[in-house]
Amino acid sequence: MKRYFLGLALLLNAVSALAIADETVPARAQKTPVALVGGTVHPINGSAIEDATIVFDAGKIVAVGQAVEIPANAEVILVDGKHIYPGMFESHTQLGLKELDSVRASIDESEVGNINPNVQASVALNPDSSLLPVARANGVLLALSAPTGGLVSGQAAVIQLDGWTYEDLTLDAQAAMVVNWPGPSGRGGRRGGRGAIATTNSDPLAEFRKLIEETRRYRDLRTHQPEQQPIDLRLEAMSKVIMREIPMLVAANSLSQIESAVAFAVRENLRLIILGGYDAADCADLLKRHDVPVVITSVHRVPQGRSDAYDASYTLPARLHAAGVRFCISGSGRNDSWNSRNLPYHAATAVAFGLDVDHAMRSITLSPAEIFGVADQVGSLEVGKDATLIVTDGNPLEIPTQTEMAFVQGRRLDLSSKHTRLRDKYLQKYEDK
Repeated sequence: MKRYFLGLALLLNAVSALAIADETVPARAQKTPVALVGGTVHPINGSAIEDATIVFDAGKIVAVGQAVEIPANAEVILVDGKHIYPGMFESHTQLGLKELDSVRASIDESEVGNINPNVQASVALNPDSSLLPVARANGVLLALSAPTGGLVSGQAAVIQLDGWTYEDLTLDAQAAMVVNWPGPSGRGGRRGGRGAIATTNSDPLAEFRKLIEETRRYRDLRTHQPEQQPIDLRLEAMSKVIMREIPMLVAANSLSQIESAVAFAVRENLRLIILGGYDAADCADLLKRHDVPVVITSVHRVPQGRSDAYDASYTLPARLHAAGVRFCISGSGRNDSWNSRNLPYHAATAVAFGLDVDHAMRSITLSPAEIFGVADQVGSLEVGKDATLIVTDGNPLEIPTQTEMAFVQGRRLDLSSKHTRLRDKYLQKYEDK
């Protein structure tokens, strides 16, 4: 009887997972050169170019400018009056790892246990997620998909939001090691950081400190006496952190957490990225001195302290920019992965509260690409980079703006989604009356 119910449960979970699979077909590989002619190109790393042409072939940009030679066999698309931007980059999500909270079979964002550095988000990605078409319909074509839970959650991956398999989606499978920084007792909630761990231990870092020490001993033995030290997958993964091959993405919002994380990283010679960073402006000099970037997990956050200004979250990007701290903007602290499409409106709010438009657009394109080490591929419109870009009828930071075309590595995307299909369905209902 137990086997019967177990089998039934597995079957129902499988049916539920299939029922939420999206029917949008991934784009076909680029066969011929494509030239977008007559639009305003916003390269991000330079000034906008009006009445410009951008040409891409085999998934790569081959020319950008006003006097560009178009290949004879190119598909020419006139985009007069339109704007061309790099695809937007949501710098912290669980896209591809979580679909519906009510369907357990569709959630694969965390692993059992407290320390899981060997976990890789990339291999758990669901290319059939219905959330991917929804996000890219608003110009979000790239994302950092990160595991959650425990002290060390695992390795976050930079992904592009189109493909048949998880390999197609993955740009960098080891972009960062996600760590939920321990906070003082009672501070593991909203201000303690997303997933931060509250502790009453006299040394809240004892477990993580032990992990780093074990990893260093392991690395030393594997280097000098490999026959005496068998491979340990967890410590093998952590070795990349202590060797500075990948950074730690540390969830920390309060001033004490941020200062603690920076001090630890400096002492242990580790690369660090702060995730959350609500109090980051209060230690801007420290972050700038050690070149620690911040992923702001939401601009649309309420004040975290009783004495904070009502617009403390809204002005954080402008304050960090004025202080010379590298940062990018995410919407994950306010909008879960199902609403990653709202990313540009977090940047827009930052503009309303002091950040200039160019830096706001940079904070959701090139800045996250630089922070997570993929700026040689994406983030700006330059010769040699991936043709991952959008064509819009206005500034993407403005809500009325529509994304009219999108390309991922030169492949033109179908911008339909579950939302557009439901819209068309119910429009038909009233048109038939």
